Amino acid sequence: MKITRRNLLAASAAFAVTPALAQGAKNMTLVVPFPPGGSTDALARLLQSHLQTKLSRTVLVENKSGAAGSLGAIQVAKSAPDGATFLVTFDSHAVIPSILEKPGVDVEKDLVPVFLVGTAPYVVAANAERPYKNFADVVAACKKNPGAVKYASVGIGTLGHLAMTVLGKKAGVEITHVPYRGGGPAMNDVLGGHVDMIVGSAALITAQLGTNMLRPILQMGRERMPVLKDTQTAIEAGFPDFETLAWWGIFAPKDTPADVIAAMAKSVKEILSEPAVATQLQETQQMTLLLADGKAFSTFFAKQVGIWGQVVRENNIKA
Repeated sequence: MKITRRNLLAASAAFAVTPALAQGAKNMTLVVPFPPGGSTDALARLLQSHLQTKLSRTVLVENKSGAAGSLGAIQVAKSAPDGATFLVTFDSHAVIPSILEKPGVDVEKDLVPVFLVGTAPYVVAANAERPYKNFADVVAACKKNPGAVKYASVGIGTLGHLAMTVLGKKAGVEITHVPYRGGGPAMNDVLGGHVDMIVGSAALITAQLGTNMLRPILQMGRERMPVLKDTQTAIEAGFPDFETLAWWGIFAPKDTPADVIAAMAKSVKEILSEPAVATQLQETQQMTLLLADGKAFSTFFAKQVGIWGQVVRENNIKA
C-alpha cells in the first residue's frame, strides 16, 4: 500500500481512539440497573464478550437493580470518569426525574449519553390459560370487574407501565399494575399464573412464544412485526396514533473525556454492526438498530424525558 499523508492521518486517528479504552489498568464494568434475565442484561452480556476481545481488557457486568433503575444510575454517576464504568440501561432511565421525589441522580447532568443501540415495540401478552384473545377482551373484563385484571411490568415508570396507564385511561377502565424489578421476575410470575398479563418489550415477550404458555394480544408499534403478524397494533385496536417503543442505551459519568466517549461509541457500533451480532439482536430481541452516537442520542433522550415525564405528572405516578 502506498504511504500517503491521508493514510498516516487515518491510522493515527484509529490508534488514538482505541487506547482511550484499552490502556486502562482497571477492569471495565457495565452496570445494568435491573436483575439478570431481562433484555437489558442480555444486551450488556453480549457487549461484554465482544468488548473483552476487542479491547483486550476484562469487562464485567454488574446488576444493580432497584428504585426504578436509579440505583444503578447513581452508582455510575458517582464513578470515576475514566472509561472504566458505563451504564447499560433501558427506557425507564428517562422517567427517573419525574417519578422519584428524590432520585439521587440528575440523569441529564450527571450522566453523558454515549450510544443509543435501538428500539423495539412494547407488547402486551396474557397467560395462555386466561380468556383474553385481544385487548378488547381485557377492556370488557375490566369493565365487568374493575381492578380484577392484573398485569406485570418490568418496573414502575418503565414505558410499558406508562403506556398501559394511558391505554387504560383512554379505554375508561382500571387495569391493576403489578411492578417487578426486571423482565425475568415479571415473566416468571405471568407464566406461573400469578399475574394475568405482562407488558414488556418485544424482546422479552417473543422469547416465550414457543412455550405455548403466553398469548400476545397487543403490540404498540405502528405496524405489525412479522413475528407477531396475527397480533393487532394499538392503533388497529382503536387508539389512534398510539405508539410506544422500548429503547436501550449506554451512558457514562459526567466529565468522562470526549475521546473516551467517542472510543466507546465507536467500539460498540463496530460490534453491533457485525452481521452476525446485528442479526442476533434483530431476531432474538426484535430490535430495530439505530446505532446512534452521543449527539443524536442526547436529542432523542431529551425528547423521551419530556414526553413521558408529562404522562407521569398527569397521572400522579410515583415509584
